Order: sequence, then C-alpha cells, then structure tokens
Amino acid sequence: MTQTNRYFFCGIGGSGMLPLALILLDQGHTIEGSDRSLDQGRTPAKFDYLRSKGIRLFPQDGSGVTRPEQVVVASAAVEETVPDIAAALHVGARRMSRADMLSALFNAAPFAIGVAGTSGKSTVTGMIAWILHHAGKSPTVMNGAVMKNFRTPEALFSSSLVGTSGLFVSEVDESDGSIAAYNPRVAVLMNIALDHKTMDELRALFGGFAARAQDVVLNLDNAETARLAADFPAAITYSLDNPAARLTAGKIVPAPTSITCSVHDRKSGTSADIRLATPGRHNVSNALAAIAAVMTCGVTLEEAARALGEFAGIARRFDIVGTANGVTVIDDFGHNPDKIAATLRTVNQFPGRVLVMFQPHGFGPIKKMRREFAECFADNLDTEDILLMPEPAYFGGTVDRSVGSADLAADIRALGKSAEALGDRTACGARLLEFAKPGDRILVMGARDDTLTLFAQELLTRL
Repeated sequence: MTQTNRYFFCGIGGSGMLPLALILLDQGHTIEGSDRSLDQGRTPAKFDYLRSKGIRLFPQDGSGVTRPEQVVVASAAVEETVPDIAAALHVGARRMSRADMLSALFNAAPFAIGVAGTSGKSTVTGMIAWILHHAGKSPTVMNGAVMKNFRTPEALFSSSLVGTSGLFVSEVDESDGSIAAYNPRVAVLMNIALDHKTMDELRALFGGFAARAQDVVLNLDNAETARLAADFPAAITYSLDNPAARLTAGKIVPAPTSITCSVHDRKSGTSADIRLATPGRHNVSNALAAIAAVMTCGVTLEEAARALGEFAGIARRFDIVGTANGVTVIDDFGHNPDKIAATLRTVNQFPGRVLVMFQPHGFGPIKKMRREFAECFADNLDTEDILLMPEPAYFGGTVDRSVGSADLAADIRALGKSAEALGDRTACGARLLEFAKPGDRILVMGARDDTLTLFAQELLTRL
C-alpha cells in the first residue's frame, strides 16, 4: 500500500471511518468523502475540520464518485442502492470495506497490537497509545473515539495518530465478524459478552483472534476470556480479584471523578501506584489490560504507571460536560448492557439521584437484547433514579422497527424501576430539566450519534 491512491469514504464522519481516512491522508493519499450527517446539517464542526485537512467533501448523491481509479471505502452494511455505491458500480471504481482497508494496514505493520472485547476497546486503545507515546515509541493508532491527550486546536478529532515506528495499535471489531481478518502480534482480549452476535459466534471469533497472535493478554475477571487461559498458558493475565493473574490491582479507592490503585506484577515482583482521572473499577481493569499490552513492547510497569497518571481519557466515556446549579451533566457512550452497567455502577457509588437519557443505538440491538437491556437497567438503577428514552437512533435504510423504546420502558417498569419512552430527544430534554435538582447527575447515553454530545452541552447551558 505504498503507492498513492485516491480514496473516497462513504460515511467519512463515522467513528470508524474518520480516523482511518486521516491515517491514509497522513500517508500521502488523496482523500474525499461524503456523509449523510453532512447532508442533514449535523455536527458541522467535524466536517469543517475535515475540510481544513484538505479533504474534499461531497453530498451523498454519487456526485463525488466519477472515476474508475477511485477506491470507494464503505462499511459492509452500506447497501448498493446508496448513490455513492451505485456510482462506483457505474464507473467501475473499486469498492473496499472499512474492515478490509484497516486490516490490510494492520497486518502490514511490523508490530501490531489488536485490542478486542465487547466493552472498553476505545479506552484501552487510548491508554496504550498514550503510554507508548509517553515512552517515546511513536505508535500509529486507530481508535474509534477521540483521545483527549492528543486533542489540539489543529487536531480536534484525534481518534487516530500517525507515528514513525513499526508499532500499530488498533481497536478490532467483532460486530461484523471482521476480527477474523486481523493477524495481531499482540492480541488483547478484555471481555466477551452478548452484543451483536451469538455467544458461540463470539467465542469462535475471539478464540481465533488469540490463536493468530504471538502474545495474548487475557482478563481473568470475565468468565469467557478466563476460559481461554487454558488454551494460552503463556498469556499475560490480569485481574482485580484473582490472585493467580500476573497483573493485579489492590488498594482501590474510588472517587467521583477519579480512582486510585496499586498495580502488582507477580512475575517481576514490582508494584506501582496509579491515579486515574477516569473513574470506575472498570477503568482500573482497562489500565491493567493496557499495561499488559505495552509490556510486550518493552515498557516497564513503572513507566506505564507514570503515563497513566497523565491519561486524560476518551471523549464520550464518562465525559463530564460540567456542573450548573448543582447538577452535573455526563456524556457517555454506554449502549450495550455491559457498558451501561459499568457507568451506572460508577455513578451510583456516590450520593445523588441519577437521571438517565438513553438513546438506543438502533432498532436491531434493542430487539435482540431486549431482555438484557431491561435487566441491566433494573439491576443498576436505584429506586429514585429516572430513565427517559427517545426512539432508537435511525438514519434511514431498511430495518425491522417492530420493537422500540416504549417496549423496553414497559419491561423495565415491570421489573420495578422508573422508565419512560418519549417521542423524541426534545421531549426528553424538557423532562430532564423539569426533574433536575441540586445533587442530581444527568447521564446522556447512547452510540452512533455524535449529536448526543451537543444535546448534553445544551442541557448544561439550559441548566
């Protein structure tokens, strides 16, 4: 992939597409693209930023795809009826999936670290990126979210990083099965839980991913990844609770906006204290995964601990927007039961009512995991907490819309917790402001929709 190509990204503003486009741009390729959000006038700052980088943007009407030498990059879910794809077929332009493009870059790297798991990938990828950067290793990084440590006025959407070494760190996605295309030098497996595929499918995908790696990192606190430890006796294991793991954490002291702990390496006998600016026990577990990964690159526990003390976090991962009139607004990516539970457990460790606005990330997931969603909220909301939901995120296309937010809200109420489905986000916002009182925390949760951050910011302003 050393020759210069002209790539056209269909959906260039997506969390997985934007960083890949920027990596290819920094490698000297010509990048163009379109996005439905651009056509709809959503998140204009993002598209202004892409233009400032020299990326030419087009409406998603096929007008940007005019030459056979263009390579059209699109997710596998994009249908052939989308005008850009129809135009590519008409002019004879090659089509590549995002996964094929990323896996080609990943597999070509001399030392590739793949971060896999149902939850926590973006945070662990960001932690690894910051530790390696801090240690002078100059990695190339592909993340699905903005890494705050690398955000500057010139790089507002810092979800990628281009380095000068052979290190390549990337999230690896199991939702579309594309994890099967990656051949990692280091495979990090944090957790396996029901999300986009059946458990049998997930076990096969994650197991195969680990089998192709030279070094494997496994979380012993997750039953599914712990089960793999028997197949990989040389794996670097980590745990908050299991003393048999190589890396363990003790003296864990949570705070509303941070958490401290001491990490111990059973193999070397060394220990190091860490203060994370990202709260929650799940982030201590994420830190252990990142430390295990960077150890394969020659970074010591002490070096990793120093870097993690300066880790600023990931946008939309328990992202505190601000506090007004005693009410704190938090923007969070939680969208599957595991992620939602981790956030609710973190916020409910401390006094104050929680007001949740959860926008499901699609009609498909809410239908597939209806019971798991209901049980997650019922188990992790306190009696006085309130849950409000608009309809699931929907940006067009063919999808079964037979199960919606009202069905989920009814399930949660049947389990004894407060939940209400409203028509849209505007109605949810008005109700949140009506309920909010000093001491409350407002959680804005959901995925696949960058305007949720704007919604959270608007709530804070109106408070």
